Amino acid sequence: MREPVSIGLPAVPGPDLQELMGAVARGDSDAFAGVYDRVAGPVLGLVRSVLRDPAQAEEVTQEVLVEVWRRAAHFQPEKGSAMAWIMTMAHRRAVDRVRSAQAATDREEKAALLARTPAFDEVTEQVEARLEREQVRRCLRTLTERQRESVTLAYYRGLTYREVAELLALPLGTVKTRLRDGLIRMRDCLGVSA
Repeated sequence: MREPVSIGLPAVPGPDLQELMGAVARGDSDAFAGVYDRVAGPVLGLVRSVLRDPAQAEEVTQEVLVEVWRRAAHFQPEKGSAMAWIMTMAHRRAVDRVRSAQAATDREEKAALLARTPAFDEVTEQVEARLEREQVRRCLRTLTERQRESVTLAYYRGLTYREVAELLALPLGTVKTRLRDGLIRMRDCLGVSA
């Protein structure tokens, strides 16, 4: 009859994990080396199954092992085994990393969406400006040909009254009268109070 073959890691001689954790809680770095040797592989395996990214899994594993060193005094053997305590810590840390990565992705997507979407005020202003331009065009059509010509030259081409008079070969007073009458009609058409 053949001897049964053992599968897995060989048994590590010496104190058990619970005893090592007690020593680590007292600041024993040699005991921590023993804890590290026993739990690093299982912790990495668990974390890697949650994260799937080997680089992040190694990073989180290191964070967990540092946390084991720092929080060893918080381990309470009466509430469960040291391995269960460490693996719970590892699982929580891995899940936190997944959530953090997802939150960062969500923030980036939201920021990108906001960058592409114009602000409400901007859209409102564009619509109002378009409506106002259309109303001004409509009101310009109510002016006489001479008034429209004078208003367009003065207010859309930016010419002075004198330049409008020279361009149209009219006396300055006539241009001023046409502009005044045209602007009064525009004001009435647009519903602007005087």
